[in-house]
Amino acid sequence: MRHIISVLLENEPGALSRVVGLFSARGYNIESLTVAPTEDASLSRMTIVTTGSDQVIEQITKHLNRLVEVIKVYDLSDGAHIERELMLIKVRAVGKEREEMKRTTDIFRGRVIDVTDKSYTIELTGDTAKLDAFIESIDKTAILETVRTGASGIGRGERILRV
Repeated sequence: MRHIISVLLENEPGALSRVVGLFSARGYNIESLTVAPTEDASLSRMTIVTTGSDQVIEQITKHLNRLVEVIKVYDLSDGAHIERELMLIKVRAVGKEREEMKRTTDIFRGRVIDVTDKSYTIELTGDTAKLDAFIESIDKTAILETVRTGASGIGRGERILRV
């Protein structure tokens, strides 16, 4: 099962490598990883997307909590949460393909952020399924380059990850 684990940790050199090393040493896979400082510059929030049984996720959580830099670990998948991912995708757009690509982008509520005479660069945000659906809806041979951030998530309502 897919899990989104949110980790609040001290914003200091080496903290990220220790978390990644923990996953690597135990043979756990990280599907995506995003890290950025929070409103408190001394803290960072890390969002890890991984897969595993409930027992595996419990082990990951226990190991994360043992790291000195880690302040709090929260599995967002345990309750209601919002998740978003950003994708930048450069596609071939020549002749009649241009209008069709623009129409598809509009359907998915994306934005064309760069235009050349042969390509569009499109920005899309949404959950992973939405971005995957966009890729499935266009001609694979039109894709020139794709960049995705990985998921970021936050608990809904009163669910807060704080010190």
